[in-house]
Amino acid sequence: MPIVAQSTETTDWVSRFADEVIEESERRAPGKPVVVASGLSPSGPIHLGNLREVMTPHLVADEIRRRGHQVRHLISWDDYDRYRKVPAGVPGVDESWSEHIGKPLTSVPAPKGSAHPNWAEHFKAAMTASLAELGVEFDGISQTGQYTSGVYREQILHAMRHRADIDAILAQYRTKKAPAKKQQQKPVDEAELEAAEGSGAAAEDDGSSGAAGYFPYKPYCGNCEKDLTTVTAYDDDSTELTYACTACGFSETVRLNEFNRGKLVWKVDWPMRWAYEGVIFEPSGVDHSSPGSSFQVGGQIVGIFGGKQPIGPMYAFVGISGMAKMSSSKGGVPTPADALQIMEPQLLRWLYARRRPNQSFKIAFDQEIQRLYDEWDRLDAKVADGSALPADAAAHSRAVGTASGELPRTSRPLPYRTLASVADITAGHEDQALRILSELDPSDPLGSLDEARPRYDKAEAWINTHVPADQRTIVRAEPDAELLKSLDERDRQSLRLLLDGLADNWSLDGLTHLVYGVPKVQAGFSADATPKELPAEIKTAQRSFFALLYHLLVGRDTGPRLPTLLLAVGQERVRSLLGE
Repeated sequence: MPIVAQSTETTDWVSRFADEVIEESERRAPGKPVVVASGLSPSGPIHLGNLREVMTPHLVADEIRRRGHQVRHLISWDDYDRYRKVPAGVPGVDESWSEHIGKPLTSVPAPKGSAHPNWAEHFKAAMTASLAELGVEFDGISQTGQYTSGVYREQILHAMRHRADIDAILAQYRTKKAPAKKQQQKPVDEAELEAAEGSGAAAEDDGSSGAAGYFPYKPYCGNCEKDLTTVTAYDDDSTELTYACTACGFSETVRLNEFNRGKLVWKVDWPMRWAYEGVIFEPSGVDHSSPGSSFQVGGQIVGIFGGKQPIGPMYAFVGISGMAKMSSSKGGVPTPADALQIMEPQLLRWLYARRRPNQSFKIAFDQEIQRLYDEWDRLDAKVADGSALPADAAAHSRAVGTASGELPRTSRPLPYRTLASVADITAGHEDQALRILSELDPSDPLGSLDEARPRYDKAEAWINTHVPADQRTIVRAEPDAELLKSLDERDRQSLRLLLDGLADNWSLDGLTHLVYGVPKVQAGFSADATPKELPAEIKTAQRSFFALLYHLLVGRDTGPRLPTLLLAVGQERVRSLLGE
């Protein structure tokens, strides 16, 4: 069932941008679909910083759809960009790929073992699958297809005729480069993932400048396929273009009105596409705030093509916590697929929806993911009972679905931290996991593990891929006889109180009440006494009691939440390990 726009007035950033984009679209292109755009370069794994390049216009486009307007979200795959370097940490890739530097990404072989025909398609496929899981609808445009089929021929010839005008604009921002400062590399789990400027072209040159003058067009060599070429002559009337390749020495003369093996340089290519596609809204990374950035320069160059610069908010970086523990992307940065392995699409959408584009945020791959899930579940409950603030309710609505309908969700969304603890303790034994989860609430037992999926699978994947082996929970095989023998009478009494209450409190809520209640009862208070009614020493006694239980059950000071751990171990084994 389609999700419609909420009647409650909201002040969330998505609604504000949607208002502005609709108004601007009606002014520029009345009666036509609203066009929003993103640009992605499949030059390697497309990371979670790049995802902001997609999610920002996606959320705005979806809000526009909810209001009944037609809208197109274009994703330009910059697969005709040059292959710049061999990325580190990509399976099936070695330094032999360096021989392809300078070729179009679609002319570079895919990593070994890939089922895809080339480098670009290999990385596009992974991102496309993630976007489908996230509910992102888009029209994909291959720039290889656009350029090699001649779609942009008139735009290229137009740029060549106006090369002096383009050169004059670019000259305003050309300055002497300062010596590069040596920077200390941050560890990946502290790094901020910057979404690149479309094709990541901050390092791309402005065009071909030689004895023949400036040209905003780069041919790919007819011999070695690389873009290490210089235009040495061009005639506007005949469109005859001569170029020479500095890589292999090849040169040739072609007619540009028939030639489809080259492209406009990035700072000209991007504004050309704004004009060609009629883009109303496209965000860009914070790197565009600097003078001479592609977005700023493009705002002037787009007029040469008869277009206008899109509304373009700058968005902040996306941080990552816990990447040091990752096993799935060694040497690299995390991708949407990595995030979706451990979290449901709704949570990942919410992280992008709840923050304004100019606000940075972190995506957790460490223990913080449990807190994020707790926060999400609390919001879910507030939305259900109508107590959520309007902006929070709007972000929730954008997270759980799109104008086309709700995303698939877990039918029984049990707490993520509980599922992670169960997955940790049971180590892949689904029958044991179902037994424990069924005992969480005896009045409404879980009938099948499928009811807790996909959240259970995400939690299990997090345990298996992001929790170091020395932090995994291994229940003792035998009682710790030496520790049990050394206990004083107070510790023995606390264990007796716990064991006496096990049978009557064998549920998640019951065991929670029991384990917190034992130190209270020992101190002469009621097990139901609230923290306000208790002296501060009770908290110290509780911590000592918990540490004792962890040592007797798993041989460590800490572990999963004790009620979950007790359920996982089972009554009979708990009694044995606690010395009954």
